[in-house]
Amino acid sequence: MNSPPDADTRLTELFRAHAARVHAYARRHVEEAHCDDVVSETFLVAWRRPHAVPDPPLPWLLVVARNVIANQRRTSRRADQVWFAAVREGWTAASASAEETVHERDLVLRALAGCTRAEREALLLTAWDGLSPAEGAAVADCSVRAFTVRLHRARTRLRAAYAAEETTTWTSVPAGEPARAARLVEELS
Repeated sequence: MNSPPDADTRLTELFRAHAARVHAYARRHVEEAHCDDVVSETFLVAWRRPHAVPDPPLPWLLVVARNVIANQRRTSRRADQVWFAAVREGWTAASASAEETVHERDLVLRALAGCTRAEREALLLTAWDGLSPAEGAAVADCSVRAFTVRLHRARTRLRAAYAAEETTTWTSVPAGEPARAARLVEELS
C-alpha cells in the first residue's frame, strides 16, 4: 500500500509529535518489552487510516493504543488457554490408576500455573520436547543464559509446588504416588 507523499509527511510529523506520549501510555499498561510493539501497531493503524485521525490526534492515538493492548491481552489469554488445554488433553501416565493420574496431572498443572509463561516454555521445551538449553533458547528467541535462568526458576517453582503438596495432601494419597511425583520432578531437573 503506497500513500501519497503528503500523507507520509503527516504521519512522520504525527509520529514525532506523539510517539513518546503513546509510549508513556503503553508503559503504564504493559511491560517495557511490549511498549514498542504497542507504539508501532498504533501508528500502523494511523498509517492505514489517515483520514480517521482527528485533530487533535493524541486522544485518538491513545484509544488505538488501548485497543492494541486489549488485543494483546486477549491473544495472551487465548494462548494460555490453548496451552493448558493441550497439556490436559495430552497427559498420559503409564501403569497408574485413573485417580492417581488425575491427581498427578492436576498437581503438575497447578505447579506449572505458578510459573511465568517463559518459565513454562523453557521447562516444557527441555523436559517434554527433549531440546537442549541451546536449542530451547533458539526456539524461545532468547540467549542461552536467559533460557537457563528461566529453566532454573521453573524447576525451582515446580519442586516447591511438589514439596508443598507432599507436606499437605499426600498423607491421604495412595502410597506409590509421592514416589512417582518425585521421579517426575527428578526427570525435569
